[in-house]
Formats: sequence, C-alpha cells, structure tokens
Amino acid sequence: MRIAANRPLTAARQIREIDFGASSVEVARRLIGWILLVDGVGGVIVETEAYDQSEPASHGFIGKTPRNGTLFGPPGHAYVYLSYGIHWCLNVVCRERGHAAGVLIRALEPTAGLERMRGRRGLRNIALLCSGPGRLGQALAVTPALDGRCLSHSPFRLYQSIDDPLVVKGPRIGIKKAVWRPWRFGLQGSPWLSRPFVGPAAPAARG
Repeated sequence: MRIAANRPLTAARQIREIDFGASSVEVARRLIGWILLVDGVGGVIVETEAYDQSEPASHGFIGKTPRNGTLFGPPGHAYVYLSYGIHWCLNVVCRERGHAAGVLIRALEPTAGLERMRGRRGLRNIALLCSGPGRLGQALAVTPALDGRCLSHSPFRLYQSIDDPLVVKGPRIGIKKAVWRPWRFGLQGSPWLSRPFVGPAAPAARG
C-alpha cells in the first residue's frame, strides 16, 4: 500500500476523483483512505456504509419528507440526522438530484485536532474518539447546521491520504432491515473500525 503525500485537492479534483453522482456503494468504497476534516478536526476515513432509496434500511425508502429532504440531492453535500434521539450522524449524499442515496461515515482514524476531540467526547482514550458514527459525530462537532453543506467548501476538507487502500466489505451493522447487503466497507486491518469485519467480509473490488 502506497501512502501519498498529505496533498489537499482542489474542489474540482475532489469531484473528479470521487464522483458523488455515482452509486452510494461506489462512493462508500472510494471514500476509504481519504481524510475528512470539519473545521480542521478529523482523520482518515476507515469505515463507511452505503444506503439507497431502493432498500428499506435507507431513510429515503419512504419518500421525501422534511426530515430526509437533503438526502435527495444535490450530491456531494452533507446529510445530517439524529440517531436514536442522541447522536448526530454525518452522511455524504450521492447519485443524481431526486434519487435518495448516501454514505454513512462510520469511523475515522483520528489524526487532527485530537485534544478538541477529547474535550468534546470527555475522554482520553484515542481508540474511542471516532470508532462509530455517533462517537464520530460528537468528536467532529456534527450538528444540523452542517446539513446540506457542500463537502468541497468550508468547514469541510476532503482529500486523499492513501493512494491504493486495501478495502474489505461485509454486511451493514446496527440496522434491522436489508441486513444481508454487503454495503459496509472498511480499511483492511485498521484498528480504528467501529467493529471488526468477520464472517462474510471480503475484498472490495477496485477500479
């Protein structure tokens, strides 16, 4: 695996490198190994999950509502929702406008703004800062104010860190519907995952 220089990409190049108009499955795989920062705080994306309006685990399955409207586009923007009435979770909108699809950012390897993350999370253990979408949302101070914001503009910063990451896939977790779909993606061997890949996990196709 080749580690690239820490080189920020222009907004235009970000969109070309990761086409947010593609399927959520494709975007979820491609985001592994990219660095995501919110106001300078964040790290390497090591785990994602894809969702699409065609399947019942997606917020878009029921159609457009005031709560999920951002998920229907445009692509390349943040979709923020409250999970279990407690945690704000960060997603990336995919596909064309009008088609509800998104990628949940499940875990990061924390690399920037560690003390700010620790203060927000109220703990010192770095392993627990961003290992799960709720923890990640709290560590990065994700709030509804970020909903609908473009990921190529402040306060977001998104750029490639690992040129050719080894990505594994497996069933999504923490849901009760369409659990068989292998739409969870992770950086192989990463200790920062929310949960290890076991059982049917398999290498995710590159390209």
